[in-house]
Amino acid sequence: MKDFAGKIAFITGGASGAGKGQAKVFSKAGMKVAIADVRQDALDAAVKEIAEYSGAKQSDVIGLKVDLTNRAEYAAAADKVEAAFGGPPHLLIQTAGVNSFGPIEASTFDDFDWVMGVCLDHVVNGLLIFVPRMIKAYAKKTEFYVATTSSMGAFMAGSTTGPYSAAKAAVNNLMYSYAEALKPYGAGASVLCPGNINSNIGNAEKFRPENLKNTGYHVSEGTMKTLGAIHATGIDPVELGEILKEGIENERIIVLPDHNTGEQRAASIRSQNESIEDYCLTGEERAVKAKARQEEMMKRFAAMAPPPAKEGEEAPPPPQMGWGTPEGGEAFGQAKKDLDWVDESHRAK
Repeated sequence: MKDFAGKIAFITGGASGAGKGQAKVFSKAGMKVAIADVRQDALDAAVKEIAEYSGAKQSDVIGLKVDLTNRAEYAAAADKVEAAFGGPPHLLIQTAGVNSFGPIEASTFDDFDWVMGVCLDHVVNGLLIFVPRMIKAYAKKTEFYVATTSSMGAFMAGSTTGPYSAAKAAVNNLMYSYAEALKPYGAGASVLCPGNINSNIGNAEKFRPENLKNTGYHVSEGTMKTLGAIHATGIDPVELGEILKEGIENERIIVLPDHNTGEQRAASIRSQNESIEDYCLTGEERAVKAKARQEEMMKRFAAMAPPPAKEGEEAPPPPQMGWGTPEGGEAFGQAKKDLDWVDESHRAK
């Protein structure tokens, strides 16, 4: 998809973070943009900000308050988009997401239902509600496209992000399927897999529905403050939106942007694939291969290290491998302290 001007975009999670960045980018590209979120005050502020950023008419940016996990509400939002803009979106981007950190063995049904409901079920809902409408309206007539914001976490196991990583892995596979399925209609699909984003996802627990608040994780203002400090170092949402736009223009099925170099991204994904390959080997073969892989990994890291300072020059700072805890912050990713089946090292102190 290369021609955006005058077309319609629908973006979930568009009131903040990555979704708002995407809305700014595609509004500036000349699209009529509808954003969806659960917070009316955030929607109102975002609509104004997006229009001011792009120079769009206020009537060409609308906000819809909708619980994206509720299929009836989502379908009603789709009807409102068609009523406002005269048709279904040419570009569907599903970016709404939440996360909560804690040992997977401490997870409750509510933890899984909330995180997977927003990160996976809402994506399924949007595809099943919008894609048939998009095919009927645009197939073989004009460009249309679907995209979903996933995560680098889709490629890696996460002992403290079990529901999130599982949801994102499923989203990736889902989008690979749609990329194939939409070809006969003249359409395409992309899945965006960023690392850290400068967003407020670290505060997602504040908006967890009352009926899904039974968590096994230790969550506090302190844990959210630490997460906020980490996310503040992430990629700018507008920059991320521009990267997605370029990916859509070039029909990249997987778009992999973050603050690391391309080699670092490739290395993290390669290591996961290699660990799966190793399961096919015998014990002796596996040991030999593991040693070779370790040596290769050390070479990769050595190649990525900054060059030594020349005589008279100041040495470059060492690479940052993590984040400190801000004042008032607290360690995250732990279980509630009263879960006696969880190892003490995994529980809040």
